[in-house]
Amino acid sequence: MEVQYVYTKKRAEFGRHANFSDRPAESHVDIAPDREVRKNFLHRNPCHAEVQASYPMSEHYVNTEVTQTVSTASNHVEGGWPKDVNPNEMEQVARYRKKVEKDEAYIQTILKLASIAEDVIRSNNAIDIYEDYFNEEEDDTDYDATPRARTVNVFRDPCEKKRSAVHMSWHPDGAERLVAAYSDISFEQSDSGISYDSYVWNSINPNKPEMILRPPAPSVCVEYNPKDAHEILSGLKSGQVCIWDTRRGGVPVMTSNRDVSHRDPVHSALWMQSKTGKDFFSGSTDGLIKWWDARKLDQPLEELILDVTKNLDISKALGCVSLEFESTIPTKFMVGTEHGCIISCNRKAKTQQDKIAAVFSGHVGPVYSLQRNPIFPKMFLSVGDWSAKIFSEDIRDAAIYSTPGLIEQRKRCRNI
Repeated sequence: MEVQYVYTKKRAEFGRHANFSDRPAESHVDIAPDREVRKNFLHRNPCHAEVQASYPMSEHYVNTEVTQTVSTASNHVEGGWPKDVNPNEMEQVARYRKKVEKDEAYIQTILKLASIAEDVIRSNNAIDIYEDYFNEEEDDTDYDATPRARTVNVFRDPCEKKRSAVHMSWHPDGAERLVAAYSDISFEQSDSGISYDSYVWNSINPNKPEMILRPPAPSVCVEYNPKDAHEILSGLKSGQVCIWDTRRGGVPVMTSNRDVSHRDPVHSALWMQSKTGKDFFSGSTDGLIKWWDARKLDQPLEELILDVTKNLDISKALGCVSLEFESTIPTKFMVGTEHGCIISCNRKAKTQQDKIAAVFSGHVGPVYSLQRNPIFPKMFLSVGDWSAKIFSEDIRDAAIYSTPGLIEQRKRCRNI
């Protein structure tokens, strides 16, 4: 909700214009120095003083506490009749109505209601609230084309102990629903006493979640299935992956076994382009990429070790923080690592070593997000270390465009 304040002031309160003129100086007060009084004070050097002649004014906005509202319905059949009157008997109803209409209080009440109704009807006939005024005038207002965003809805975590919203995914059939994962992925943070719930929200009613998802461990990432909007994929902090079917409630219908899952939290999991629409892959900081079939999570279909030296050494593998998959290129995907480099992979390569096609280096911290350009697939955007970079698959040495990041800001501070 956008709140706007307009400060107004009458012209009479502006005062008069100052009229300056040249004239000799005048001495109104002459106070001689007193050395005895000076002994009670200390000399301060340097001394800085600020003077503000205008009235200080400030403005701020806050998000108020959410009021929980519930929509209920009522069924009104027939009521308000005395016990000795049966509303189904027309004779008893007519006899009671005649008795009430003869009462003086009834007549006075009808007269009061008639005057109120007459006033409302006259106002409605005099003013047309749908009338368009000043249609002949053209609006010559110059609109500011500066891009801006405003807060439309605020979705708050219903739990008492607040958690971070680590990931979200929009419903594939529209922009009304979204699923959000809540977790605390701080290093060596205990999960005792913290809720594992994630929520499906509806933008029409942001005060209460539409559905509560109850995973066996805190969710780190969630994704809607683009081919089946009822299925939701989630990567858990325990290294497992699970599938929800919203038609069957908030309990996962399938969960991978711990012995075949990742050893670290699953930071990213994406659905893949396939004939069945049930294939997906997941990435974790343990240095492994696993492919799964949502119909059978007992064993992953395939694994890839993110060792850029191509020696398939798990001890030298780079941890995965983000994944990117473009449906128009079903065989290729990209991995953003916690070491700052981006790995371009090809799943259909003949050997495990050939699946790592290229490595792009440009960030000094984890690559938190990757997005390929849908119009020019060779171009992709990465976000990390407080900066965004644009890469091209044809140029592997450096990014073709970059915003100032953490290193550039520190260099500027040193130069200042």
